[in-house]
Amino acid sequence: MLTEIGSPIRESRLAGIDGLARLARGADLTLAHAARQALQQMTEDDSRAVSAAATAALERTSVRLDPERIDFGTVAAETPRLVADVRVEGPPLAVAGATVTVSGPGLRAMLHERTLRIMWLPRSDWLDGSVTVRGPAGWADVRVTGQVAGAAVPFAAATSAPAARNDYGTSRGGEPEGLRTYDGGMVAGGYGPARVTVLPAPPPPARRQIGTTILVAILTSLVVLGGAGVAMTLLDDRREPSAPLVAAPAPTEQPATAQLKETPAPAISKVPLAAARVKSVARPLVVGTIRVGAEPEGVVVSPDGRTVYVANQNSRILSVVDAATRKVSSVQLRNTPRFVAVSRDGRTVFASMYEDDKHTGSGVAVVDAASRKVVRYLDTGHMPYTLAVAPDNKLWVPIHSDGRLEIFSPGTLRMESELPVRPNPHAVGFSGDQMRAFTANHESNAVSVIDMRSNTVIRNIGVSKAPHSIAVSPDGRMALVAGYEADTADLIDTVTLKRTGPFKVGRDPQSVAFSTDSRYGYVVNELDGTVSVLNGRTGTVTATIKVGKSPRTVGVSPDGRLAYVSNGGDNTISVLKVGQ
Repeated sequence: MLTEIGSPIRESRLAGIDGLARLARGADLTLAHAARQALQQMTEDDSRAVSAAATAALERTSVRLDPERIDFGTVAAETPRLVADVRVEGPPLAVAGATVTVSGPGLRAMLHERTLRIMWLPRSDWLDGSVTVRGPAGWADVRVTGQVAGAAVPFAAATSAPAARNDYGTSRGGEPEGLRTYDGGMVAGGYGPARVTVLPAPPPPARRQIGTTILVAILTSLVVLGGAGVAMTLLDDRREPSAPLVAAPAPTEQPATAQLKETPAPAISKVPLAAARVKSVARPLVVGTIRVGAEPEGVVVSPDGRTVYVANQNSRILSVVDAATRKVSSVQLRNTPRFVAVSRDGRTVFASMYEDDKHTGSGVAVVDAASRKVVRYLDTGHMPYTLAVAPDNKLWVPIHSDGRLEIFSPGTLRMESELPVRPNPHAVGFSGDQMRAFTANHESNAVSVIDMRSNTVIRNIGVSKAPHSIAVSPDGRMALVAGYEADTADLIDTVTLKRTGPFKVGRDPQSVAFSTDSRYGYVVNELDGTVSVLNGRTGTVTATIKVGKSPRTVGVSPDGRLAYVSNGGDNTISVLKVGQ
């Protein structure tokens, strides 16, 4: 191949481009990156055919996003958060070492494997922004728009077109050197600053001998790809997200002989807002009771809201409840299940297990949601407690008796790290917007705050006695903590880490959760047989709802309409209407 791409014969160099393209699409990231660097050099070949072929090969091996536009539409003024997922396409190099930048008020983004999760927290009347994925396989962006009901759309936002994508004369190929971007004055008739892109003068045509370029590129690739991994851009609410580091270059002039093709309009993904329109109520109603297994404890609702999973701690049964028909089936487990979680895609259910002696039988059962069969068991420390799935789909398991968290990677479910915290961790919640995790440490009367970028504890916050459970609001701004022995609850601002409270609730508060619009928190009071409903910002109790005997935990349906409370004393779950 080195002979072909360095040959003076045009046909040989064209054949070499095909070989480079195959390498750029391959699983060997070092060779793939080196091949793309060589193709980039060949875009400057003095043969128009070779240059065009190299440019086309770069395009075929570049990162691509599907869809290329997200429209959140018109939303209510009180909407706390909207989420959309974008597929990252391209060769393996497309996601290796990729980074994410965002531009737009209230816009957040997180890249995990091939899913780009985009979140909008309405902070102004309208949104016209973008999210850019950039890495060794070039760059691509998604235009993101939205409007708050009743707001006037600025002229510039209403008429602006998606940013041009053109590298080496085509889209998403890379970044030409010398590109500079300036902030200009006000757009005529609009509201935003003009952005002027200045391209460097083109170099004089001269074919470059690049037979050894790929060898140098391989060495460079070893350094560039050394830190490949998950990329996240999640910015503090107290400042506006920065603009992308480099603006999209302007289209370059095509050769005179090239045929002009009509560019299709970018695909637009309209985000459904059914869940956003559900408004939680200050006084929920019990609308049903479902009998499950013996002494139900942990409960969780699937992401589509169709299935409720219940861990029964006086048996070795995981109950599976059809939310529509309320029909119950069972999954037999190896040991006694305690708490339950479900993956972000709803395909996998996790049940923490240990026996009454608190030492034997410790582990996590992994259940396939479709077949309802156990596919494997994970070994853990003693007494795995209220496990949870993080925004990046990693499984976090608090190890009660060992005073640490165990973190398992998605997919392979390999334990990738252990994180010591204060004794004894009972539960964990996540603020994806702040990239923080929070654990309730029962014996320490403290909540540990963890930086998820480095997996380090950055602070311990004192709370009411025996914090038994913690939940973070869906908008990522508040954490609610149950003080089991204090009969109180506390609120923690996830940005300032300021604690408010305690707020008086029922006796032995065992579990907490939030409504999907973050307006209310729910506290399950085991000894009283009640659920206290709190204002999610002030902590004021708005209602106390009677449920079954010895209630343990609560799970809220993702559509915000129903919540399910497990009643360990009468082997049932209570169904609450919490939204309308």
